[in-house]
Amino acid sequence: MSNLGLGRGSGVDYTKGMVLGVLGSGSGSNMQAILDAIDAGTLDARIALVLSDNPEAYILERAKNRGIATGVIDCGGFRTKFPEEIQAITAARLQEAGVELVCLAGFLRLVKQPLLAAFPSRILNIHPALLPAFPGLESWKQALDAGVTESGCTVHFVDDGMDTGPIILQERVPVLAGDTPESLHARIQMAEHRLYPAAIRKVAAELD
Repeated sequence: MSNLGLGRGSGVDYTKGMVLGVLGSGSGSNMQAILDAIDAGTLDARIALVLSDNPEAYILERAKNRGIATGVIDCGGFRTKFPEEIQAITAARLQEAGVELVCLAGFLRLVKQPLLAAFPSRILNIHPALLPAFPGLESWKQALDAGVTESGCTVHFVDDGMDTGPIILQERVPVLAGDTPESLHARIQMAEHRLYPAAIRKVAAELD
């Protein structure tokens, strides 16, 4: 049920730093921020595998351009469900790639068992709000609708709830007069790109 045929490219150092696996459904801008931090020498890590539930997702193209192994998670036609047997296959493939820390980067399915059991306290997610406020989808719109004066982003450990796991780091982003959902989201994304590598660095240091 899962197309995880992979191919290693060239140009990747497979011997350095914390080994990361990335799950994403969209463009992969947060994965790109992680790669940029690795390139800049501010994050001692490497991405070994990128998996997506969307075969057309640009995150896969970004990974292939860097010679990173990729695969497609086939959820059997379910729009939002992440079937348990597919989670087991996904966990096995991450383990086979030597992944030590799993990073969700715009992955639009709820992670449950057995993936959580395979990587206990080793799955991270980034959310565009100051959790516990505004969990779920389009949280920047939720923030604007609520009339708050600040929003932001959160990196947290993933548990079996929706955006409920222990918080690792947060960054605050002010809501400006005249903000639209698009303008606020754009500024939150800039903060996300700073925060995610910093959170990975923090977790890696604690695991080391």
